[in-house]
Order: sequence, then C-alpha cells, then structure tokens
Amino acid sequence: MAGIAGATDFDVAIVGGGPVGAAQGALLLRAGLCRAGRVLLLERDVPSRAWPVPPAHDPADLRVFAISRASERILQHAGVWSALAAQPQALSPYERMHVWPASAPPRGVGSLHFDAAELAEPNLGHIIGNGALQRAALAAFETAGGVLREESLQQLNFLTDAVELVTETQTVTTRLVIGADGARSVVRRMAGLGIESQDYGQLAIVANLACEGRHEGTAWQRFLGDGTLALLPLSSGECSLVWSLPRAKAEGLLVASVDEFNQAVTEASDRVIGDLQLASERRSFPLRRVNAERYTRERCALIGDAAHIIHPLAGQGVNLGLLDAASLAEVIEWAIARGESPGAGIALRRYERWRKSENELMSFAMDGINRYLAFGGGAIGALAERGMSLIGRNATLRRPFAMRALGLEGELPRFARRSA
Repeated sequence: MAGIAGATDFDVAIVGGGPVGAAQGALLLRAGLCRAGRVLLLERDVPSRAWPVPPAHDPADLRVFAISRASERILQHAGVWSALAAQPQALSPYERMHVWPASAPPRGVGSLHFDAAELAEPNLGHIIGNGALQRAALAAFETAGGVLREESLQQLNFLTDAVELVTETQTVTTRLVIGADGARSVVRRMAGLGIESQDYGQLAIVANLACEGRHEGTAWQRFLGDGTLALLPLSSGECSLVWSLPRAKAEGLLVASVDEFNQAVTEASDRVIGDLQLASERRSFPLRRVNAERYTRERCALIGDAAHIIHPLAGQGVNLGLLDAASLAEVIEWAIARGESPGAGIALRRYERWRKSENELMSFAMDGINRYLAFGGGAIGALAERGMSLIGRNATLRRPFAMRALGLEGELPRFARRSA
C-alpha cells in the first residue's frame, strides 16, 4: 500500500516512545500504511542509540516482560524481533511455567505446570528487559523511516481536519495522534478521554537474583497469601524477580540488608531452586489498575498503558499493548482501503470496540487472581486453589489456558497471526 498523502505535516504522530509506542510506529511504516518521513514519534527520554544492549544489569532492564508468541509475531512484522534475535543476551526463552500456592509444596499435587512440549511449541515465550525492547523498537522505527524527536507534548488542539501538536520548539499537524505515553498519559488528559483507577496498595519489587540451583528454563510463580512472587529465567542463569507485596512490607524489604533480603526471598520462594542472592540493586513500582473510560475520539487513539494497566502477576501488560498496536494498524489499513483518513472516527470506534472488551476481560481476570489466589483465604480462596489444582492435573483443561497465554487463541489481529 502506498500510504496516504495530505496537507498535514504527518499522517500519524505517536506520543510516547516506550516499547509499545515505538513498535506501533515501526509497524505502520513496515506495513506500508504510512510513507517514510510521515510518522512522528515524540519521546522526551530517548535512551542511548547504542545498540546492542548496554552493560549488564542496566537498571532499565530490571523490569522485564514475558513476551508471548502473539507479541513475538507483531514484533517480527514491525522489524523489532530481528534486532533482538541478533543479540542472544537480550532474549531469554522459557519452556515451562510452574505455579503453586503457599499452602502446597512447590512440586506437589496442588501446583499448576505448563510445558511447551505439551503444546508442540519451541517455548512458552521470551523474557525481555524493558530497556532492550525499547531500544530495539526505536531502532526499527528509525530504520523504517520514522521521525524521532526528543520533546514533550505541551498542547493538543483538535482542528476540523487535523490535530495540532505543540512541543517546546515547534507546532506540527497530523491526521491521527496516538497516545502511548503511559499511565499518566498527557494525550488522554488533553483529549478528555477520562480514566478509572484503583490503587492496589501494593508495590512490586524487581531485581536480578543469583540462584543456587538451575532455573530449568522455567518461570516460577508462588501465590503467597499476601502477594505473589515470580522468578523469571534469564539467559545468564540468573532469575528476574517480580515480587508483589503490600506497600508497607515491600518498603521494609527495600531497605533491609542484603543478607536479610536474601533470606526473605529464599523463604518466600520455598527454596524451589535453592538459595537466592541479590545480583543487582532493588527497585520497585506501585501497582494499580487503570482503565480509560474511552480509548478514542475523532483523530485520537490510546494504546498500551495510556489505555489500560493491569496487575503484573501474569506478565500480560506489554502483550496487551502490542495487541493494541497491531489492532490499530489493522483498522487503519481498513480505513485507508475505504478511502478514509487514518484518524476517521468510524475506524477508531472499530478499534475501541475490539480492544476495550478484550482488555477489560483480562483486567477482570487478573483482579480476581490477585484477590482470591495471591491474597487467598476463606471459602473462595480455597475454591480457587482447588480449581488450580484440578487444571494442573488435567492436560485438556490446561491447554486453553496455555494457548491463551501464548497468544495463539482469541480474536487476534492479522499482524499477530502466523502470516499477515
């Protein structure tokens, strides 16, 4: 497709150059939906252009993502995956996932185990650091002909046939503005799209850990009764820790001595892979659920954390954001084929109906798991644990959960399918 022309400075302007925003821009260009030079990306904190990955234990990579098969395919179409695959240290594939409650032994009857071999898949996904993924996506965006500017959005003006973006140094116009600027989205606020938010009263502690035993290419997750502990396997042999806890307890662990922290995290893991020791600094981020009241208005759409944030206990946040990006690209393609502008309301409403229902369903599911398994107790908590045990013992019941986590089932955009 040749793309679209017009009197505006850009066809599409994306605010927010994190992994999802940068991948959105790269996908639009690589799919031929916009010509080189016609997609603008505003990001105020552009990381070093140095690629491959910077030195080990980059603080930006303490926060990691479990990238699903659907997301892998989207990143392939966007030209991002090839940059990641060229750097072995950036990708940590995992073949198994093991989940168990605090009331059961790690490898006991009450646990839930997924194995890629059971699904005839090479792996269940890849663990990728936030910084590595962002750098690869920005590199793919610029290589495809995107325009990256290290500036902040100051003002957004909706005109009759365009949107005007005002930054610190310039004013530009575009046919469509995409908000990919995170939980405190400026685009969402300036567009008047509204927000519903719930603070979980929890912090997630992230760090890299040295493991006494082998991590076995397995993502380990334990529901503790007062939170969730996840150990995600890294290609270095270490594990990435994501430990969700009530705020006060997490704050105590963040200032505890290294020895005290090592003892606490080892006990919380039930020594499933032996003693654990800090191999990096400790960081944290607050946990909350966010849903934009609307994802779109004429010539404006939200994707990723600007539209929704869910609890990270299943690692689905960035995967949902990449599905947003792929779905928006598909409806833009549909609009162009009909002779419409990429910012036409008819196309954006189609995107909103598609993604809002999917994202809210996932948010509801994660909220339930956090409430009844991570903070389990009482009759409902016991019932949830029995349900998890039942699924764990039955391959037929396990399969749909595993396929959904891989991104191989559901209403997928074409860029998330095997061939687009």
